[in-house]
Amino acid sequence: MTQEFRILLVEDEESIRRIVGQALGKEGHQLLYAADGEEGWRLFQKERPDAVILDIMLPEKDGFEVLRLIRREHNTPVILLSAKGDIVDKSVGFNLGADDYLTKPFSPVELVLRVKALIRRSIYLKNEENSPEESHQDAGFCGKDLIIDCKAREVIVRGEKADLTPKEFDLLCFLASHPGHVFTREQIFKNLWLEDYISDPGTITVFIRKIRTKIEKDPARPEYIKTVWGIGYKFTGLQK
Repeated sequence: MTQEFRILLVEDEESIRRIVGQALGKEGHQLLYAADGEEGWRLFQKERPDAVILDIMLPEKDGFEVLRLIRREHNTPVILLSAKGDIVDKSVGFNLGADDYLTKPFSPVELVLRVKALIRRSIYLKNEENSPEESHQDAGFCGKDLIIDCKAREVIVRGEKADLTPKEFDLLCFLASHPGHVFTREQIFKNLWLEDYISDPGTITVFIRKIRTKIEKDPARPEYIKTVWGIGYKFTGLQK
């Protein structure tokens, strides 16, 4: 039996509400709806949905502000929607803690797949946190000026705690847990979102760039996250 989830859509366009509602309804999910950012934030606090689909351009409060409020205390999966495909919007959204990003117009089928993947990932992480068994990402990693504690979800850079978003931390910890191993963008996406399909490989590039700005002394000449041209990325520089 398909598990039912409650999903909050914060969107002021009636046509998108109808399309998304139909697509999610076919999967047996319950759609909560807000037409502006203020209402969306109130509904989120009241209902605590399993995932949020959040438009950026909203009345009252824009999507970025709503995302900031959510990320103060919650790791609920959030997908941003935007009419813009600008890389700057993606960078801002991911830096604020968005889990995924879709540009309008989008495929309702793709949106449903992404929502399902994010919720599965969220459930998986909660189960990992509650499990008494040690996983391969429970160990600590220590470089000359970088400490990654995957279990405590902390990163210390040159003695200071780094402020990574949940998804940035997941990506960093995944790479650091396999030092020297080269991963393609598709492999990284599959491990972070638990989904085979990736429509925009640039999403991973944005995440890598943001992580580098937070952990590398010189992001243009990274010491830890290396680009393997034509293939993907690998983590290096850890001391045994």
